[in-house]
Amino acid sequence: MELTGGNPQPGEISLAHNGVLFLDELPEFKRTVLEVMRQPMEERKVTISRAKISIDYPANFMLVASMNPCPCGYYNHPEKECVCGPGVVQRYLSKISGPLLDRIDLHVEVVPVSFDEMTANRKTESSSEIRERVVQAREKQSERFRTRENIYCNAMMPSNLVKEICQINDNGRVLLKTAMERLGLSARAYDRILKVSRTIADLAGSEEIKTEHLAEAIQYRSLDRDGWAG
Repeated sequence: MELTGGNPQPGEISLAHNGVLFLDELPEFKRTVLEVMRQPMEERKVTISRAKISIDYPANFMLVASMNPCPCGYYNHPEKECVCGPGVVQRYLSKISGPLLDRIDLHVEVVPVSFDEMTANRKTESSSEIRERVVQAREKQSERFRTRENIYCNAMMPSNLVKEICQINDNGRVLLKTAMERLGLSARAYDRILKVSRTIADLAGSEEIKTEHLAEAIQYRSLDRDGWAG
C-alpha cells in the first residue's frame, strides 16, 4: 500500500487517515496486499523502514470492504442456485485470511430484498434520526475517554481497557462463552465483540451492556461461523 523506493511516501492506507478506505471485491486483491493491512489496522500507523531511516505514517482509518459470497455471486441466495463447483466457494473465501477477518469488527451478509419488502409501507427510521443517535453515542464515548490519551471511541480501546469498560452480566458471560466455543473465536474476536456490544448499548442509550446488545454483536461475526462456505 505504501510506495517503495529511496524516498518513502504515504500510500492509500495513510492517505485514508481519519477517513474511510473502501475496498470493493475484497478477494480480488492479492493476498500479500491484504496482509499488509494487518499491522496498520492494529497499530493505527504504517512503519516504513530503510537502511538509514524508519518513518511512521499515521493510519487511523475505517476499513469498509465488500465482496460476493462466491465467484458466481449466488451462494446462499434465497431463489437462485449457486453454480460454483465443489470447493470453489471455500477457495474464494480463503483468499481473506483469518487474522485479517479478526481485525474487522462487523461481518454483515446482505441478502436480496424481496419486492414485497421494497414496496411495504412500514415506518422506518429516518437518516436524520439515525444521525442524531450516532452523534449522541460518539459524544458519550468522547466523555468516557476524556482522560485517556489518544483514545476517542470504543474501537480504539486496547485489550486491558476493554475488560474495564465492557462489563457484562452473568447471562452475557454464558452467551459469549457459548459463542466462543461454538464458533471457535479468537481472543481478538472476543475483544471486538465486546467493543461492538458497548457501541450498540451506546446507540441504544443504555449505560450497561445487556444480553441483547451482546447477541447482536455476536451475529455480526458471520464469517466466523462454521460451515459458512459449505
